[in-house]
Amino acid sequence: MARRPRIASVSAEYRLNLKHANLFRANLMDADLTDANLFRANLTDAGLMNADLSGVDLSGANLTGAYLTGANLYGAVLFGANLTKAKLTDADLTDADLRVADLTNADLTNADLKNANLMNANLTGADLKGADLTGAKLSVANLTNVRLLDANLTGANLMGANLTGAKLMRANLMGAYLDDADLMGANLSTARGLT
Repeated sequence: MARRPRIASVSAEYRLNLKHANLFRANLMDADLTDANLFRANLTDAGLMNADLSGVDLSGANLTGAYLTGANLYGAVLFGANLTKAKLTDADLTDADLRVADLTNADLTNADLKNANLMNANLTGADLKGADLTGAKLSVANLTNVRLLDANLTGANLMGANLTGAKLMRANLMGAYLDDADLMGANLSTARGLT
């Protein structure tokens, strides 16, 4: 089995420091960037398919249009990151910090967002079809016109979230917290767990 190119050291003492780096359209497919510091880096249109970005600090980074299909972002910090139109299909964002991140029109189809923190995030027009948001924190998030078909929102916190025009057909909302959420024009037909 071929080994992944190793770009970063697992040790925090020697972790790769790419703060403010310009990685515009960089090809980092299958790269191991575990625990790297990419604070405010420019990764616009970068190719990060199947890359290991677990534990990475991407706070304030620009990932507009980045290709993150199948990427491992377990526990990554994406606080305030710009992920507009990013492709995150099948990405693992378990326990990721996406507070105040901009995910406008991002593709998160079948993404794993278990226990992710998306408080105050902007997900306007994002596609989360089949995504697993079990236990995710989405309070006060903007989910206007988001597609959550077949998504798992078991135990998710959506208090105060804006779900105007959201499509939640066949979504699992068992134990989800929807206090003060705005569901005007949302489609909840065939959604499960609404009692």
